[in-house]
Amino acid sequence: MFARTLHIDRIDPQGAAHPCPIRHLDSFAMRNFTNDAIFDDTLPIADGVLEAGYRVPLGQLCNSMEDWFRRKSYLAPGDHLRVTEAAPGTSPAL
Repeated sequence: MFARTLHIDRIDPQGAAHPCPIRHLDSFAMRNFTNDAIFDDTLPIADGVLEAGYRVPLGQLCNSMEDWFRRKSYLAPGDHLRVTEAAPGTSPAL
């Protein structure tokens, strides 16, 4: 089910990437406001690392997560999220 490793980074206005804290990822995964079952296939495993199934669309995940993070004030004005998929066969950096 969790076949993909995704990296979730907060990008600041200067373009620097910062891994999203696991507590922010967990907040989205456990209390998802979208009521969209598609995000049930996500599992936070470390700062900036989320495992997901193949049916989770990355663009929709990024948009929904960024909206949630803004509602929770996890993102500063000017910040945005970047969601990237790790190459298959690579293990997450824990």
